[in-house]
Amino acid sequence: MLISSAVAKYLRYCAVERQLSPHSVQAYAVDLNDFHRFLGADRSVDSIIGADLGAYLSDLLERRRLSVSTARRRFACLRTFFRRTAVLEPAADPFRGWRLELPRRKRLPRCLSHSEARDVLSGLTNSGRVTSVSSRPVSIAVRLMIATGIRVGELCNIRIADVAPEGTRVRIRGKGARDREVYISDPDLRSGLLQLLEARAKQPAKSPHVFVNRLKRPMRPQSVRLALRRYSELSSSRRRITPHMLRHTAATLLIERGVDIRFVQKLLGHSSISTTEIYTHVSDEALRASLEKADVLAHLAA
Repeated sequence: MLISSAVAKYLRYCAVERQLSPHSVQAYAVDLNDFHRFLGADRSVDSIIGADLGAYLSDLLERRRLSVSTARRRFACLRTFFRRTAVLEPAADPFRGWRLELPRRKRLPRCLSHSEARDVLSGLTNSGRVTSVSSRPVSIAVRLMIATGIRVGELCNIRIADVAPEGTRVRIRGKGARDREVYISDPDLRSGLLQLLEARAKQPAKSPHVFVNRLKRPMRPQSVRLALRRYSELSSSRRRITPHMLRHTAATLLIERGVDIRFVQKLLGHSSISTTEIYTHVSDEALRASLEKADVLAHLAA
């Protein structure tokens, strides 16, 4: 079987049998098609060997200088793809007998400082800035991500029926078909979300999604990324802001405010608490504030 056919079958399997979200299926498609392009020809699956994997790894890290985490993600995708394909077709798995060796570096999640987060929130209501982040739907979307830590793909997948009538709860269709609920405690955000739903009710029902573009089609994650990039270019810090940084920021702020890590795990939709534990690192800002409050020398001098 040609690799193009195998990729198409695998993506259908992910969408239909595994019931992965469209965002996850698209991410797998990007990774698998990148490997396909690297091969340079539509080869048969059983012709691919460990040497091809090694050459692809070198291409990612040495020629394109992509990060180790990107290479690890792409090879995780390839491993599951070939494992599944070997079940369906009498093809050898090139990963059998081949070992992926990458340096393991535990990197702390990148999040916004308190001042940067405040700058983002104030910028959302600053009509003087000519940026799509100031548009009401995107403004509410960004606030919702900061308040709840939802992924950008989950945000774009929210349906009108997922929002509770009073705007206090939102059903989230998470990764791996794991649904959960997030809660909105901020009155202004609740009010803004309900106003957005009222405006959507007056529009032609082309889409059941809460967040739609100008064509009334579901907003795409890339649209949110581009809006944040434009905002970053206009902000005082000029630091590039991504949707996932907002998720990291939400988790870190909740931990710093004393929210139980098990609640944060449930809010973020992590299957394992070990994934959430990375947010228990103490940020420099929180550490400085705690030390200033403690002021050991002043206490001893008293």
